[in-house]
Amino acid sequence: MIVSAYLIDMQPTYIDNTPSSPFDITLHKVCKRRAEALPEHDHDHAQLTYVASGMAQLRTANGIWLLPPQLAAWVPSGVRHRLDIMTDAEVWIMLWDPRAIKAWRPDGFPAHSFVSGMSPLLRGLLDALSQGDLASERGEIMCRLALHELSVIKQAPTYLPMPESEIGMRVAEIALADHRNELPLEILASRAATSTRTASRRFPEETGMTLKAWRQRARILWALPELGAGKPISRVALEAGFASVAAFSHAFRQVMSSTPSEFLSAPKFDRGPS
Repeated sequence: MIVSAYLIDMQPTYIDNTPSSPFDITLHKVCKRRAEALPEHDHDHAQLTYVASGMAQLRTANGIWLLPPQLAAWVPSGVRHRLDIMTDAEVWIMLWDPRAIKAWRPDGFPAHSFVSGMSPLLRGLLDALSQGDLASERGEIMCRLALHELSVIKQAPTYLPMPESEIGMRVAEIALADHRNELPLEILASRAATSTRTASRRFPEETGMTLKAWRQRARILWALPELGAGKPISRVALEAGFASVAAFSHAFRQVMSSTPSEFLSAPKFDRGPS
């Protein structure tokens, strides 16, 4: 599938595909409305996705990443993925020639999808690369440095691992639709055509999380875009099925290691020139 079909409204910056360079690297920047999406697809290029403002959700077969401006996501070439826009957002997508990655990647660079913290340096490099009219040598140096600046967050709180089995996926999809966490385990398992024992066993085996912890993280990840859209914390807590703001804040801190107010006030960095 050709990725450009889904980036038709994006203005690309061709960073390093000059005649003097064998590599094809482009950066696309676009403003998207909530509920828009780039449907599931794959392509020969690796992809770095950064949401400069707002929030988006990146999904692969292995899991779901919610991407606020504090994070960036890396997807290797050939990995199927989709991108859902959770709030109005400015999205930057950088497509990397696999040959460039092979030539420039640091030792130990992961071969799998991951999220990285968006440091001020990495944000500045992407912003500079997006300006275009760069000398090939300068662009190459910044691309090389960007690969070195990416750092894997192994236990990113905005990551929701997905189970691998058919039974586990059925349970997961039903649980994701139950963002208020109202379904008792017995009913959840019954609707997924399995037993409570099997459902409870599958999740630690396939996701590394208990089903209870997985559902709680899914619930908080549902709440994040609502907060990002500007809804009051008290309203989001109610819509997420919590009895009080205090209960919501406690659950939020357990998942995100911060309160809702602290998360919303975290540095997002100025967007800089467009």
